[in-house]
Amino acid sequence: MLLQFNKMNGAGNDFVVIDNRDLGINLSKSEIEALCDRHRGIGADGLLAVEPAEQGADYKFRYYNADGGEAEMCGNGARCFGRYVANLTEEKPTTVSFETIAGTLTAEMIGDDVRIAMSDPFDLEMNADCNIESLGAAVHVVNTGVPHAVAFVDNLPELDVIKNGAAIRYHQRFSPKGTNANFATVIDNDHIAIRTYERGVEGETLACGTGMCAAAIIHHLLTDAPSPVKVDVAGGDTLEIGFEKGADNQFTNVTLCGPADFVFQGSIQV
Repeated sequence: MLLQFNKMNGAGNDFVVIDNRDLGINLSKSEIEALCDRHRGIGADGLLAVEPAEQGADYKFRYYNADGGEAEMCGNGARCFGRYVANLTEEKPTTVSFETIAGTLTAEMIGDDVRIAMSDPFDLEMNADCNIESLGAAVHVVNTGVPHAVAFVDNLPELDVIKNGAAIRYHQRFSPKGTNANFATVIDNDHIAIRTYERGVEGETLACGTGMCAAAIIHHLLTDAPSPVKVDVAGGDTLEIGFEKGADNQFTNVTLCGPADFVFQGSIQV
């Protein structure tokens, strides 16, 4: 099969995007993994597939990590997905909605940026039972569409993200599915920097949207920082996380705003 695709990136988090609205494409786990391979394939952190909506939204969002496994959500992927589907019709709407495993999301085009209205976080736990001796920092947990662990550290540029990220990702506390691991540091009260080890990629990525949301929420709980929180990512971009906090640390109206860019399009034999 000759597969038509677009390559996109959101703050350095890169994706293969395919139009499967006719449901004519049925890629296996190994085929997705091969497409995402940076040496023998297109190369990407994951694959996004556009499918027809089932519950009243404009589209259905399918996301697969670089290992071929399907995940509930991806914040940077959702921004790229929103930009992509907004360009599928001549009208080029400024707002589109799409169904994900984590719930129905809305993407709004704002100039070169895309703002995603995220699903409400849950499973929040401060100071989780996850002692990583090499890290020497408390680990906090929240699910922002996918599970995330967040640790604030003083040595972010020098931190061994692969070693500490893998230790958290495979820690028995998060067994059997594992978690994404984020390491952050405070720049200012409303400004943090972050590095992320992504489950499914099994390494550090240049950005992770749901990880940024998790880190911003944990930062607020630790410091009472106001919304929105600016987040610097390893890819060099600064994104903005908005939120509202209600009673009992319940967060709503979480938004993620940042770039979503087309890189190139092409075809590949699968």
